Amino acid sequence: MLAIVLLLTSSVSLYAATDSDTKMDAVLAVDMSTSMNKSDKNKLSNEAMKMFIDMTSVSGDKIGILGYTDQVIREKALLKINNAKDKENLKTFVDQLTRGPYTDVAVGVSEALNILESGREQDHDPLIILLTDGNNSLNKDRTQQDSDKMLEDSLKKAKDAGVPIYTIGLNADGTLNKDVLQRISDETNGKMFVTTDAGSLPQILSEIFANHMKLKVVPISTFTSNGQYQDVTLSIPNASVLEANISIMSNKPVEVKLFDPSGQEQKIPSDSLLLSKSTAYSLLKILKPAQGDWKLQVKGANKEEIKINLLFNYDLEVVLAPLSKQNYKKGDVIDIAAELQSNGVKATEPELYKNLKSTLLVKDLDTQQTEEIALTQADQKFTGSYKVADEHDYELIVRLEDSSMLRESEPVTISAKQGGAVQPTATPSATQAPDAAKDEKPFPWLYVILGVVGLLIVILAALYILSMVKKANKGFFGQMVIEVRDENTGERSNPQYKKLNSFKGKFNLHQLLQLAPELAEVSKISFSPGKNDTIILTNSTSCVVEIGGRVIDASKGKELRKNDRVKITLQNVNKSISIEYII
Repeated sequence: MLAIVLLLTSSVSLYAATDSDTKMDAVLAVDMSTSMNKSDKNKLSNEAMKMFIDMTSVSGDKIGILGYTDQVIREKALLKINNAKDKENLKTFVDQLTRGPYTDVAVGVSEALNILESGREQDHDPLIILLTDGNNSLNKDRTQQDSDKMLEDSLKKAKDAGVPIYTIGLNADGTLNKDVLQRISDETNGKMFVTTDAGSLPQILSEIFANHMKLKVVPISTFTSNGQYQDVTLSIPNASVLEANISIMSNKPVEVKLFDPSGQEQKIPSDSLLLSKSTAYSLLKILKPAQGDWKLQVKGANKEEIKINLLFNYDLEVVLAPLSKQNYKKGDVIDIAAELQSNGVKATEPELYKNLKSTLLVKDLDTQQTEEIALTQADQKFTGSYKVADEHDYELIVRLEDSSMLRESEPVTISAKQGGAVQPTATPSATQAPDAAKDEKPFPWLYVILGVVGLLIVILAALYILSMVKKANKGFFGQMVIEVRDENTGERSNPQYKKLNSFKGKFNLHQLLQLAPELAEVSKISFSPGKNDTIILTNSTSCVVEIGGRVIDASKGKELRKNDRVKITLQNVNKSISIEYII
């Protein structure tokens, strides 16, 4: 279930509890090859994505969806979830995903990155989840070398952009290429998971998001149902818990009741209790739960195994005190001090500090080795020291954890490397008389350089003028199929086939629409010739442009290839225009 527990382990909620909630931009890339009909015959990955959509925050999380084989089957641009309608839109999209022949993991990685790049927000935490069930299977028009080159380029792009890719291999038939998935996750600072059973995907996704968001999944109970309500105790350790996420795994539906620490039964669902249900699992989220022991009652089918996990999201962060300096020498001792804070104020609840383990993680950036040093806790403060081992660069992180919480400070980088030695100034040759060196006139490099620069400017100007003349007279190939849809009634116009060979240099969409007055806003959507019989679409309006279901930014130009389909949603009237470029 590709994304069910992505939210169980995330630090987001359906309703934002505080401004400290981490927002994410997540792309779910799912192998839609026909082999998945056997490895995921019940389409649990689809149900998982829909559950993920149900559980996301309404305060800014963004989700993108990609179904791929050896090409993009369908994709959905990153969509910011703001209301229930947005969620239904995404879930409907998931239901429309279909399967096809062939598989190319490189296509999944490459297009998932494109989706992130097109809609990612800088203050959001990005990630990609990539699911596949076997080896590449390419059609005759694509070679393995093509796939390898695309994957190599994509991994470099992901690494440079700081996007971790978590890979899941569904190895139902034993043919999975683990090496490729391991490489993808290793090179992007993600993690690989392999399973032979689609039923284990929820637990895998739990681990993925717990790892990504620095949280912990706490196993609560595993039991066999007797067909009646059975009690499970949920302990909320302190008042800093923002939300408690309870996952109830069962192959058949369950019924639940919940009682707070005072014994009062809680209404489910409510403003503070959110419940999502499926035939295989239920998710119960408690927002800002009161400290103490809660009682969960679960009623399942007789003799059905039920597993219950709990995950806490805390309104806490680890703050490392500023170091005395950034540059050190080998043998220097660095004093470390850190504390727990909530909304910028030191957390003082005694319960938080019980059984809390504190560790300094020192990563040698030259050798990539990490050393763990235990810190001391006193007066709700964590202290210790590190002796610089070598003339290397280091990254320092303080980690605090107990059975239900894991928090890390922001990394701090220091250097113990010496600065490069200043090169001595060249002296006259021993055979050269000092006076002769002093009287010799320098070569007039400045005038030569200025002359060359001036000549280059003249040449470039001439080439630019020539290119502009050619561009203005460059012709078009093929034709466009245009339909106008009334979004109020759903009525579509008859397809109009517009040949393009009569245009030179540039034309706008309004011209193709025969200058219809109500569609005048598209007069600033223009087309110009591209390379290899392509067309460049440039949007200088507020109209929304989509290609393949993904919203794109065409303000600086977007290349259209043969058979590309474009949807343009107008702003001044409730209509949309569909365009297909054919040759």
